[in-house]
Amino acid sequence: MNFPIEKVRSRFPALKREYKGKPVVYFDGPGGTQFLDTAIEAVCGYMTCGSANLHGVFPTSTETEELIDKARDDIKTLFNAPNHEVAFGANATTMMFHVARALAKGWNAGDEIILTELEHHSNIDSWRTAAEDKGVVVKYIPLDIKTLTLDMDALPGLISEKTKLIAVGAASNCIGTITDIKPIAAQAKKVGALVAVDAVHAIPHMYVDMEDLGIDMLFSSAYKFFAAHVGMTVMRKDLLENLDVYKVAPAPEYAPDRLETGTQNHEGIPSISAAIKFVAELGSGTTFKEQIISGYKALEEYENGVADYIRKEMRKIKGITIYEAEDTVPKTPTIAFRAEGISNRDFCKRMCEEHSVFIATGDFYAMTVALKLGVRESGSFIRAGLAPYNTMEEADRFLNGIKDIMCT
Repeated sequence: MNFPIEKVRSRFPALKREYKGKPVVYFDGPGGTQFLDTAIEAVCGYMTCGSANLHGVFPTSTETEELIDKARDDIKTLFNAPNHEVAFGANATTMMFHVARALAKGWNAGDEIILTELEHHSNIDSWRTAAEDKGVVVKYIPLDIKTLTLDMDALPGLISEKTKLIAVGAASNCIGTITDIKPIAAQAKKVGALVAVDAVHAIPHMYVDMEDLGIDMLFSSAYKFFAAHVGMTVMRKDLLENLDVYKVAPAPEYAPDRLETGTQNHEGIPSISAAIKFVAELGSGTTFKEQIISGYKALEEYENGVADYIRKEMRKIKGITIYEAEDTVPKTPTIAFRAEGISNRDFCKRMCEEHSVFIATGDFYAMTVALKLGVRESGSFIRAGLAPYNTMEEADRFLNGIKDIMCT
């Protein structure tokens, strides 16, 4: 693989950490990646040089505004969203609830929305609870438990002229399945429904083109993407300008500020620009957009090569069950599994204490997936998720750890 892995690893200071005398293997990326060096510098630089709130006439205020504006522009380039605006908040979940309550003001009893059974529940319960408050019917694109993909044949029977919104995830944070959004959005547009996409798990691994896919609003979080804890909403400009948001009276009416509540994480926002630049530096091209797309291609090829190797070897280990779509289905480098004869928690504990490999257990808020697969009451899943700084050597350490645990 022609990927500058050592150069990439040098950009993440946390990779120098050791535990129990061994270098730590961070296979917990889906829960939050490690921090990029320039993202850390962006946070520290802002706090060191002087912070301020917005709309002042003094340098620290105007500089803050400039950093925020640059981050907005970079995010629009990242998602190819020239006709959209970018608003910031605490995290993607909070922003989904905020937007859902605002949109629901225009919904009426008998209207309908469509969700999916593959989602992180932030992209279910935000919309579901807002719909229930208004007497709106909630429908679900079902998860096919045999293929571990959405049953797209069910969508034509769910969508109607009453459909106001379809909310779907770009990729499952639990089992890694990538959903083809474009045909879903095309059907939504035929009935005038809005398309909301959860890109939290997708953003570290793949390019999401909002214009091409027909996405009206997208939610993401920078801490899953090598940067600080900042939530992002990227929303079609005309929609955001007319959204009946909940806000304090003196707050700005103009977009995108009208969607933001209170003072934002000014020190964290510049770190997003650093993370986007990092992806671009992995690629090539004459424009920033071309570099981002090329960077994602290189990143995706590398990560998938490591993940495919891990999956192939895990299938050979007796007592391990992997929950995955077939090889022809695109997936993020995220692997959900269970181990026979040992609890998920004990398995993760042994991986940590004996092999210094950090992995996690739970349903990861993909509660419906765990319920449909019949594993939630017994601890749901063990999840190993890669990032572009993980190596084949770390993959072998992980695999050897599984073999050691399953043989003792």
